[in-house]
Amino acid sequence: MENAFGQPQSVVVLGGSSDIARAITKKLAAARAHTVVLAGRNQELLNAAASDAQEYGATKTDTVLFDAEDASNAARTVTEAFEKVGDQVDLVIIAVGLLEDQLSIENDAQATARMAMVNFTWPVAALAEIRRRLVAQGSGRILVISSVASIRIRRSAYIYGGAKAGLDRLCDGLADSLEGTGVTLHLLRPGQVRSRMTEGQHDVPFTTGVNEVAENVMRGLAGGDRVIWSPPILRYVFAILRHLPAPLWRKIMDR
Repeated sequence: MENAFGQPQSVVVLGGSSDIARAITKKLAAARAHTVVLAGRNQELLNAAASDAQEYGATKTDTVLFDAEDASNAARTVTEAFEKVGDQVDLVIIAVGLLEDQLSIENDAQATARMAMVNFTWPVAALAEIRRRLVAQGSGRILVISSVASIRIRRSAYIYGGAKAGLDRLCDGLADSLEGTGVTLHLLRPGQVRSRMTEGQHDVPFTTGVNEVAENVMRGLAGGDRVIWSPPILRYVFAILRHLPAPLWRKIMDR
Protein backbone atom coordinates (compact mmCIF):
# COMPACT_ATOMS: atom_id res chain seq x y z
CA MET A 1 0.00 0.00 0.00
CA GLU A 2 1.17 3.55 -0.69
CA ASN A 3 1.91 5.43 2.52
CA ALA A 4 -0.13 8.32 3.91
CA PHE A 5 1.74 10.73 1.63
CA GLY A 6 0.83 8.80 -1.53
CA GLN A 7 4.36 7.45 -1.97
CA PRO A 8 4.81 3.91 -3.31
CA GLN A 9 6.31 1.52 -0.80
CA SER A 10 6.67 -1.56 -3.04
CA VAL A 11 8.10 -1.24 -6.54
CA VAL A 12 8.75 -3.62 -9.45
CA VAL A 13 11.16 -2.35 -12.11
CA LEU A 14 11.27 -4.20 -15.44
CA GLY A 15 14.52 -3.16 -17.07
CA GLY A 16 15.83 -2.29 -13.63
CA SER A 17 19.50 -2.09 -14.59
CA SER A 18 19.09 0.77 -17.08
CA ASP A 19 20.60 4.08 -16.04
CA ILE A 20 17.25 5.91 -16.01
CA ALA A 21 15.58 3.12 -14.04
CA ARG A 22 18.40 3.10 -11.47
CA ALA A 23 18.13 6.86 -10.96
CA ILE A 24 14.35 6.65 -10.51
CA THR A 25 14.66 3.68 -8.16
CA LYS A 26 17.13 5.52 -5.92
CA LYS A 27 14.76 8.45 -5.56
CA LEU A 28 11.83 6.14 -4.84
CA ALA A 29 13.87 4.34 -2.17
CA ALA A 30 14.85 7.66 -0.63
CA ALA A 31 11.13 8.54 -0.56
CA ARG A 32 10.27 5.44 1.56
CA ALA A 33 9.94 2.66 -1.02
CA HIS A 34 11.03 -0.20 1.24
CA THR A 35 10.58 -3.14 -1.18
CA VAL A 36 12.19 -3.11 -4.63
CA VAL A 37 12.28 -5.98 -7.14
CA LEU A 38 14.48 -5.38 -10.17
CA ALA A 39 14.21 -7.43 -13.36
CA GLY A 40 16.64 -7.49 -16.27
CA ARG A 41 19.06 -9.62 -18.26
CA ASN A 42 22.38 -8.83 -16.55
CA GLN A 43 22.70 -10.18 -13.01
CA GLU A 44 25.78 -8.12 -12.19
CA LEU A 45 24.06 -4.86 -13.14
CA LEU A 46 20.90 -5.88 -11.30
CA ASN A 47 22.93 -6.57 -8.16
CA ALA A 48 24.50 -3.12 -8.44
CA ALA A 49 21.06 -1.53 -8.85
CA ALA A 50 19.78 -3.46 -5.83
CA SER A 51 22.75 -2.19 -3.79
CA ASP A 52 21.90 1.36 -4.88
CA ALA A 53 18.31 0.91 -3.69
CA GLN A 54 19.48 -0.40 -0.32
CA GLU A 55 21.92 2.46 0.07
CA TYR A 56 19.07 4.93 -0.48
CA GLY A 57 16.72 3.28 2.03
CA ALA A 58 15.13 0.11 0.63
CA THR A 59 15.04 -2.66 3.23
CA LYS A 60 14.05 -5.54 0.92
CA THR A 61 15.43 -6.04 -2.59
CA ASP A 62 15.37 -8.95 -5.01
CA THR A 63 16.08 -9.61 -8.68
CA VAL A 64 14.56 -11.50 -11.61
CA LEU A 65 16.37 -12.47 -14.82
CA PHE A 66 14.64 -12.25 -18.19
CA ASP A 67 15.41 -11.58 -21.86
CA ALA A 68 13.22 -8.94 -23.54
CA GLU A 69 13.99 -10.45 -26.95
CA ASP A 70 11.51 -13.22 -26.12
CA ALA A 71 7.95 -12.06 -25.42
CA SER A 72 6.88 -15.54 -24.32
CA ASN A 73 8.56 -14.93 -20.94
CA ALA A 74 6.79 -11.61 -20.23
CA ALA A 75 3.89 -12.93 -18.14
CA ARG A 76 6.19 -15.30 -16.27
CA THR A 77 8.62 -12.47 -15.49
CA VAL A 78 5.84 -10.25 -14.14
CA THR A 79 4.47 -13.12 -12.07
CA GLU A 80 7.87 -13.88 -10.55
CA ALA A 81 8.51 -10.22 -9.74
CA PHE A 82 5.12 -9.82 -8.05
CA GLU A 83 5.65 -12.99 -6.04
CA LYS A 84 9.03 -11.74 -4.84
CA VAL A 85 7.38 -8.55 -3.54
CA GLY A 86 5.20 -10.83 -1.43
CA ASP A 87 2.49 -8.21 -0.88
CA GLN A 88 0.59 -5.59 -2.83
CA VAL A 89 2.61 -3.85 -5.54
CA ASP A 90 2.28 -0.08 -5.53
CA LEU A 91 4.22 0.80 -8.67
CA VAL A 92 5.46 -1.09 -11.73
CA ILE A 93 8.01 0.60 -13.98
CA ILE A 94 8.60 -0.57 -17.54
CA ALA A 95 12.08 0.65 -18.48
CA VAL A 96 12.84 -1.90 -21.18
CA GLY A 97 14.46 -0.46 -24.29
CA LEU A 98 17.01 -0.99 -27.05
CA LEU A 99 18.62 1.65 -29.25
CA GLU A 100 20.85 0.75 -32.19
CA ASP A 101 22.29 2.75 -35.05
CA GLN A 102 19.54 3.12 -37.63
CA LEU A 103 21.69 3.19 -40.74
CA SER A 104 23.56 0.03 -39.80
CA ILE A 105 20.46 -2.12 -39.24
CA GLU A 106 17.61 -0.77 -41.38
CA ASN A 107 18.08 -3.47 -44.04
CA ASP A 108 18.60 -6.24 -41.49
CA ALA A 109 15.35 -8.12 -40.82
CA GLN A 110 16.63 -9.83 -37.68
CA ALA A 111 18.01 -6.65 -36.13
CA THR A 112 14.87 -4.64 -36.87
CA ALA A 113 12.69 -7.41 -35.43
CA ARG A 114 14.83 -7.35 -32.28
CA MET A 115 14.30 -3.60 -31.94
CA ALA A 116 10.54 -4.02 -32.36
CA MET A 117 10.45 -6.87 -29.84
CA VAL A 118 12.34 -5.07 -27.08
CA ASN A 119 10.78 -1.62 -27.54
CA PHE A 120 7.20 -2.68 -28.26
CA THR A 121 6.21 -6.35 -28.19
CA TRP A 122 7.74 -7.40 -24.87
CA PRO A 123 6.44 -4.34 -22.96
CA VAL A 124 2.95 -4.85 -24.44
CA ALA A 125 2.91 -8.50 -23.37
CA ALA A 126 4.11 -7.53 -19.89
CA LEU A 127 1.47 -4.81 -19.61
CA ALA A 128 -1.31 -7.34 -20.16
CA GLU A 129 -0.22 -9.32 -17.10
CA ILE A 130 0.51 -6.19 -15.07
CA ARG A 131 -2.96 -4.84 -15.86
CA ARG A 132 -4.61 -8.11 -14.84
CA ARG A 133 -2.79 -8.26 -11.52
CA LEU A 134 -3.18 -4.63 -10.50
CA VAL A 135 -6.88 -4.49 -11.44
CA ALA A 136 -7.47 -7.64 -9.37
CA GLN A 137 -5.57 -5.94 -6.55
CA GLY A 138 -7.73 -2.82 -6.91
CA SER A 139 -4.84 -0.38 -6.71
CA GLY A 140 -1.43 0.44 -8.11
CA ARG A 141 0.34 2.56 -10.65
CA ILE A 142 2.25 1.83 -13.85
CA LEU A 143 5.04 4.01 -15.21
CA VAL A 144 5.99 3.28 -18.84
CA ILE A 145 9.11 4.88 -20.28
CA SER A 146 8.36 6.05 -23.81
CA SER A 147 10.31 8.77 -25.66
CA VAL A 148 9.78 12.06 -27.46
CA ALA A 149 10.99 10.07 -30.48
CA SER A 150 7.47 8.61 -30.52
CA ILE A 151 5.76 11.95 -31.17
CA ARG A 152 6.92 12.35 -34.76
CA ILE A 153 9.15 9.75 -36.39
CA ARG A 154 12.55 10.77 -37.73
CA ARG A 155 14.06 9.17 -40.81
CA SER A 156 17.30 8.57 -38.92
CA ALA A 157 15.57 6.67 -36.09
CA TYR A 158 12.33 5.34 -37.55
CA ILE A 159 12.72 1.79 -36.22
CA TYR A 160 13.22 2.89 -32.63
CA GLY A 161 10.78 5.80 -32.92
CA GLY A 162 8.15 3.68 -34.65
CA ALA A 163 8.27 1.01 -31.94
CA LYS A 164 8.08 3.63 -29.19
CA ALA A 165 5.19 5.33 -31.01
CA GLY A 166 3.27 2.07 -30.98
CA LEU A 167 3.89 1.66 -27.25
CA ASP A 168 3.03 5.30 -26.55
CA ARG A 169 -0.31 5.12 -28.39
CA LEU A 170 -1.19 1.79 -26.82
CA CYS A 171 -0.58 3.25 -23.37
CA ASP A 172 -3.03 6.06 -24.11
CA GLY A 173 -5.77 3.48 -24.62
CA LEU A 174 -4.60 1.33 -21.72
CA ALA A 175 -4.75 4.34 -19.39
CA ASP A 176 -8.36 4.95 -20.49
CA SER A 177 -9.20 1.30 -19.85
CA LEU A 178 -8.04 1.68 -16.24
CA GLU A 179 -10.48 4.47 -15.38
CA GLY A 180 -12.49 3.47 -12.33
CA THR A 181 -10.33 0.45 -11.46
CA GLY A 182 -8.12 2.10 -8.84
CA VAL A 183 -5.11 1.66 -11.15
CA THR A 184 -3.44 4.48 -13.08
CA LEU A 185 -0.84 4.65 -15.84
CA HIS A 186 1.81 7.33 -16.23
CA LEU A 187 3.74 7.75 -19.48
CA LEU A 188 7.27 9.19 -19.36
CA ARG A 189 8.45 10.97 -22.51
CA PRO A 190 12.10 11.94 -22.06
CA GLY A 191 14.22 13.67 -24.65
CA GLN A 192 17.80 12.61 -25.21
CA VAL A 193 19.37 11.48 -21.95
CA ARG A 194 23.07 11.01 -21.21
CA SER A 195 23.33 7.31 -20.38
CA ARG A 196 24.93 4.04 -21.48
CA MET A 197 22.18 3.75 -24.09
CA THR A 198 23.18 7.00 -25.81
CA GLU A 199 26.93 6.76 -25.23
CA GLY A 200 28.86 8.29 -28.12
CA GLN A 201 25.99 10.50 -29.29
CA HIS A 202 26.38 14.27 -29.37
CA ASP A 203 24.14 16.33 -27.08
CA VAL A 204 21.15 17.90 -28.79
CA PRO A 205 19.08 20.81 -27.44
CA PHE A 206 17.41 19.94 -24.13
CA THR A 207 19.62 16.90 -23.49
CA THR A 208 19.48 15.99 -19.79
CA GLY A 209 21.02 13.57 -17.32
CA VAL A 210 19.36 10.62 -15.62
CA ASN A 211 19.00 12.43 -12.30
CA GLU A 212 17.01 15.24 -13.90
CA VAL A 213 14.72 12.66 -15.51
CA ALA A 214 14.23 10.98 -12.14
CA GLU A 215 13.37 14.30 -10.50
CA ASN A 216 10.77 15.00 -13.19
CA VAL A 217 9.32 11.52 -12.66
CA MET A 218 8.98 12.07 -8.92
CA ARG A 219 7.21 15.39 -9.49
CA GLY A 220 4.95 13.82 -12.11
CA LEU A 221 4.00 10.89 -9.89
CA ALA A 222 3.30 13.23 -6.97
CA GLY A 223 1.11 15.40 -9.19
CA GLY A 224 -0.70 12.48 -10.80
CA ASP A 225 0.42 13.53 -14.28
CA ARG A 226 -0.74 11.12 -16.97
CA VAL A 227 2.15 12.20 -19.24
CA ILE A 228 5.49 13.23 -17.75
CA TRP A 229 7.81 15.16 -20.06
CA SER A 230 11.52 15.45 -19.32
CA PRO A 231 12.50 18.20 -19.47
CA PRO A 232 8.99 19.70 -19.19
CA ILE A 233 9.68 22.27 -21.94
CA LEU A 234 9.58 19.47 -24.52
CA ARG A 235 5.80 19.39 -24.19
CA TYR A 236 5.72 22.80 -25.89
CA VAL A 237 8.63 22.19 -28.26
CA PHE A 238 6.93 19.13 -29.76
CA ALA A 239 3.57 20.84 -29.88
CA ILE A 240 5.25 22.94 -32.58
CA LEU A 241 7.62 20.41 -34.15
CA ARG A 242 4.92 17.80 -34.78
CA HIS A 243 3.13 20.24 -37.13
CA LEU A 244 6.11 21.37 -39.22
CA PRO A 245 5.93 20.69 -42.98
CA ALA A 246 7.76 17.45 -43.79
CA PRO A 247 10.70 19.03 -45.70
CA LEU A 248 11.37 21.43 -42.84
CA TRP A 249 11.02 18.63 -40.27
CA ARG A 250 13.60 16.51 -42.10
CA LYS A 251 15.97 19.44 -42.45
CA ILE A 252 15.83 20.26 -38.73
CA MET A 253 15.74 16.77 -37.25
CA ASP A 254 17.96 14.73 -39.59
CA ARG A 255 20.91 17.01 -40.17
